[in-house]
Amino acid sequence: MEAGASTGTRTTRFMMEGVGARVIRGPEWKWGKQDGGEGHVGTVRNFESPEEVVVVWDNGTAANYRCSGAFDLRILDSAPTGVKHDGTMCDTCRQQPIFGIRWKCAECGNYDLCSICYHGDKHHLRHRFYRIATPGSERVLLEPRRKSKKIAIRGIFPGARVVRGVDWQWEDQDGGNGRRGKVNEVQDWSAASPRSAAYVIWDNGAKNLYRVGFEGMADLKVVNDAKGQTVYRDHLPLLGEQGPGRTGPHGLQIGDQVNVDLELEIVQSLQHGHGGWTDGMFECLGTTGTVVGIDEDHDIVVSYPSGNRWTFNPAVLTKVQIPVPVTSSSSDNQTFAVGDLVQICNDLEKIKLLQRGHGEWAEAMAPTMGKIGRVLQIYHDGDLKVEVCSTSWTYNPQAVTKVASSDGSVPGNSSGERLSALLKKLFETHVSGDVNEELVKTAANGDAAKCEECLKRPEADVNGVFAGHTALQAASQNGHLEVIKILLRYKADVEIEDKDGDRAVHHAAFGDEPGVMALLAGAGADLNARNKRRQTALHIAVNKGHAGVVRTLLELGCHPSLQVRQSYLTFRNWIKLTESQRRIGEFLYLLI
Repeated sequence: MEAGASTGTRTTRFMMEGVGARVIRGPEWKWGKQDGGEGHVGTVRNFESPEEVVVVWDNGTAANYRCSGAFDLRILDSAPTGVKHDGTMCDTCRQQPIFGIRWKCAECGNYDLCSICYHGDKHHLRHRFYRIATPGSERVLLEPRRKSKKIAIRGIFPGARVVRGVDWQWEDQDGGNGRRGKVNEVQDWSAASPRSAAYVIWDNGAKNLYRVGFEGMADLKVVNDAKGQTVYRDHLPLLGEQGPGRTGPHGLQIGDQVNVDLELEIVQSLQHGHGGWTDGMFECLGTTGTVVGIDEDHDIVVSYPSGNRWTFNPAVLTKVQIPVPVTSSSSDNQTFAVGDLVQICNDLEKIKLLQRGHGEWAEAMAPTMGKIGRVLQIYHDGDLKVEVCSTSWTYNPQAVTKVASSDGSVPGNSSGERLSALLKKLFETHVSGDVNEELVKTAANGDAAKCEECLKRPEADVNGVFAGHTALQAASQNGHLEVIKILLRYKADVEIEDKDGDRAVHHAAFGDEPGVMALLAGAGADLNARNKRRQTALHIAVNKGHAGVVRTLLELGCHPSLQVRQSYLTFRNWIKLTESQRRIGEFLYLLI
């Protein structure tokens, strides 16, 4: 009986803190006006860890916040997450059951209010109430409302003017990107997710319902916010105060990597009653996703690289074990130096997993699998910049095997015969006759003269793609300034995205190229652009410890609040940081 109660408590705690909750700033907030100001509302998008949560504010800003040890956020409304108190009824509006937080009068027998009525001053203001965040959770006795401060909340409420937001997937219902509409009403996206959507009337006359909290989604961004009701700020629970509690009875938790590796017919059968199956879910087969939510029925919400989120019966999911990242002196005793020859891992699924947090994986890297490359640079975290197949990429040291040292010695082989063959393989070239392929390769190699020669051909396309990348993206990651100047002169598009949503600025950040970043900014590149992993160039540079890129981005006016996760790390673990990370912390401290 006790074990069952413990499981239920863990689950309901997750529900209270879950994806989709609407939040405002909390008592330990120190992040300026990222949220838009006191009382402005945002949506919990996902949990990075038991200590950090990602919030998308109604104004469009997205950032990480603390939810353990220090509490940056208060839960305004947990109804969108599906929290409900079965068997209860609000004694004022008659809502049954009560969704979200339950407010129980401590002085009247069996008298309950929902959040709307509690903050709407229903019942006696001199009476004390218990706050019950989730069914079975601890009751918290509060001061009478009469003695408490109220604040107005602002955001996506009736009367607000909005444009499409980060999760928009409704084509041109709004009349086109940048077109505005007016929020008419806050509604339920589904019966199990109250107050998780907004009904919008667009300026072109179209009308529809859009997600504002449902499964953490933000279809809308406010450009002129509106006032919601006033609330008793200090009566709201802190996000995370009851502990992480984000592991379900199935053993999966927020942040886990999972695969669907059963036969299709079995998956379709198991999905009945658990979100069902649609043709769009074929992308999940053979693709690793990330757990971002666990609903009240213990079903699992999984996010995929495409940006889509799907709900699964936990029985169809298998947890993927992620290898522990290592530095350049790895557990298998590989030690690297600049100039070493290395062979890239040729197992696609393995290298995709290994690359997470280490430069990430791009489809354009596929031709490098199994190939021999040369180490160009070793970053402070042990990651390797490797020149391979006429391009250079950042690799997890576990994703490569050293085949020859910089001094020419071959591990386990005293003969120079193998080294000679490796060098021949490393520098052999293949000409296909495709001018765009040649353009991208010469751009990656930094051959400015040959690059311009390619561009002069009538069939050349300055924005042509080879192996998933444009010439500008390839040159940006490799720091070839002269090539970039030529490409820009030929009107290269600085905002083209690759399959991962990375633009030239993201590639410059991965490659530790501050000079390239300045050049791209001068050409009008959006320095705050986010890729499909919701990373800006600044976020990438901070994660990689590229202090020069961070300094350049901040000097160029890049918005430091889009991703501040590393700034938390800086101030929590100052003594453990590298010198470059300390410099990054100093830059951020001056601006945040």
